[in-house]
Amino acid sequence: MIQDIAPHQFDNAYYPVAPDRHCIALCYESRACLMKKTEEEFIFPRFADLENENEGIYKNYTFLFRIDEERYYLVTNVCYSHLKDYSMEDISYFRSAEPQYRAFAGITGHQLFGWYNSHRYCGACGLPMKPDSKERMMYCEKCHSMEYPKICPAVIIGVTDGNRLLLSKYAGRIYKKYALLAGYTEIGETLEETVEREVFEEVGLKIKNIRYYKSQPWAFSGTILMGFYCDLDGPDEIRLDQEELALAEWFEREEIPVTPSRDSLTNEMIMQFKKGKI
Repeated sequence: MIQDIAPHQFDNAYYPVAPDRHCIALCYESRACLMKKTEEEFIFPRFADLENENEGIYKNYTFLFRIDEERYYLVTNVCYSHLKDYSMEDISYFRSAEPQYRAFAGITGHQLFGWYNSHRYCGACGLPMKPDSKERMMYCEKCHSMEYPKICPAVIIGVTDGNRLLLSKYAGRIYKKYALLAGYTEIGETLEETVEREVFEEVGLKIKNIRYYKSQPWAFSGTILMGFYCDLDGPDEIRLDQEELALAEWFEREEIPVTPSRDSLTNEMIMQFKKGKI
């Protein structure tokens, strides 16, 4: 999966030290990230690439994380027109980009970019928020409100019936490939209750034997994904929620129309079943 970057090591501890010329600058605009692409790989700009055209870049920055010994920083409102080989690319590129550890850095940085951007002002009194100097937190000097990064829990659900697996396609989304059922956990319910509720809401099926498989940080939607398998309990007739899904179908293990990819928990769970490991 995209976060499996060994032998590289991701360190998200908060070290708000000043960047030097060799540190990596992550620059985003909405759902796009600044990078230089070649046939073999892609790279991010370093502070040295941006310093001449961006006065104050060493003052206006946000420390993000480290991978190995390299420090990554968020910088905003930068001029990059002088970087002729660089361009803004949609963050969906990170799903298959190489090297993988750099792709993981890019999408994780984008999740933090979104959080900082949506917490510039206090939700209680409306005044500007300020970053804390010791931990990743934004605070309000007037009402003392504190905001920490929020991560939304969501479940990925592999519904099985003997040698069959239920696959679906989302309605109204850019992603058009087969996927598993999924949904966000609501306040007051357990993860297992989320699994049961989402299956019934989306396809009208009852299930049993809910069992946990694995988790994954999924920065594309700002979630922590938790994978579960479960068994059909009763009739297999699908009643589709057409607002959520374009279709849902049962597939025999040997006929599952999905091939391996490196990025997602969903793909790994489908392939585990297809290979007979589940």
